Amino acid sequence: MQNSTHITLKRMIGVAGFLLVLLMAPTRSQAQTWLVSTDPYVKLGVLDKFGQLGSYTAKFIVTNQTTGKEYSLVKEVEKGQNGIDVIFPSLATEAEYFKTDSGEAAKASPGRYVWQCQVSGKKVVGGRFEMTAVTNDVTVVEKGK
Repeated sequence: MQNSTHITLKRMIGVAGFLLVLLMAPTRSQAQTWLVSTDPYVKLGVLDKFGQLGSYTAKFIVTNQTTGKEYSLVKEVEKGQNGIDVIFPSLATEAEYFKTDSGEAAKASPGRYVWQCQVSGKKVVGGRFEMTAVTNDVTVVEKGK
């Protein structure tokens, strides 16, 4: 008798747990829900077109013309690779990223920027770009009734 009571109690606890899960389940949404993200960035690169240097060190320097802050990133280019591309701003979670001399990571702040790449302390390429303000729109799509 005690064994059947134990089984019945165990079954009741299982049913109660199932009902609790059903009651706590999320309600059906009335519309589709979306998340959105936008990350502006610029791809900068340098290339030893004929591979005459072999391996070299490329120092990318980006200056925010509004704040005057200078961000740099140093990359080693192996022999046979000839060139390299980098992304500005790079994530501060990466081993190497664009930062100021004090370690402040670059951000994609709207504004005008100038950049250059130095090899052996000399500017070999450069240019300018503009980061624009980014906005996002989310459209709510109602479910059909």
